[in-house]
Amino acid sequence: MKIFLSASAKINLTLDVICRRQDGYHRVEMIMQETELSDDVHIAVSDGPGGISVRCSHPDVPDGENNIAYRAAKLIKETFHIGKQVEIYIKKRIPVAAGLAGGSADAAAVIKGLNLLWELGMDEAAMMNMGAVLGADVPFCIRGGTCLAGGIGEVLTPITSKAVLDLLLVKPEVMVSTAWAYNNLNLNAIRKRPDNSSMIDALERGDIREIAGGLINVLENVTIPRYPEIEQIKGEMMDAGALGAAMSGSGPTVFGIFGSVSEADAASRIFRRKYKDVIATKTKLRGKQGMC
Repeated sequence: MKIFLSASAKINLTLDVICRRQDGYHRVEMIMQETELSDDVHIAVSDGPGGISVRCSHPDVPDGENNIAYRAAKLIKETFHIGKQVEIYIKKRIPVAAGLAGGSADAAAVIKGLNLLWELGMDEAAMMNMGAVLGADVPFCIRGGTCLAGGIGEVLTPITSKAVLDLLLVKPEVMVSTAWAYNNLNLNAIRKRPDNSSMIDALERGDIREIAGGLINVLENVTIPRYPEIEQIKGEMMDAGALGAAMSGSGPTVFGIFGSVSEADAASRIFRRKYKDVIATKTKLRGKQGMC
């Protein structure tokens, strides 16, 4: 029994950090957006010895329990007391360690795929609750579309967006630790925070220019001083015709919103002279489960 799923990357149209919680995590309020950029996740189950294997096309993606897709399969097997073989192959298109939730997307695909293959009967809410055990981005990757995210990112309020945005993603060759970014953010020093209410209104109206003008990620306050290349890419993105640009998640990927596919493609040719990970894509509205 096999299934092939598409695991979509996300961007953060806004990202605000409200406070540090007593458990050490941070309370956030951010608008998360699914994109057409995706990995292919192939899952096969059989009546074998009951192990889990994960292979990936990208050499930097770990196998075994260090891989969140492996942990997703293990969690389902343990929760439902299933002693069957699971084989997972991930064809990576989403850049690794990029702030685009690539690993979380793969884990979400494993939860959805095994739910279908084993006919477990979990609805979307149950799958999202299971995903929250693995990571804060996994519930969104299960749901997709456009959402206002609260809590540590797992509390989702759907947004009915009418905007399909032409994007350019550029990832510089730096590594940003999510824990480092959050732990070194000075909450008292943040001078400009996103207006999520206005952003939601712009999304619901499909006002691309207003959406592009409202992109704010407060984690840039800590990442840009250490990695000034992020600010440089944002500036170059605007020079190349972007309507707005921001860092996604804890970085280091910068995305720009363009007025058309042709403009995004033209800008991509400029950035490919310098960067390896340059991807033109679109945002994706809430839709059916992706299959590949």
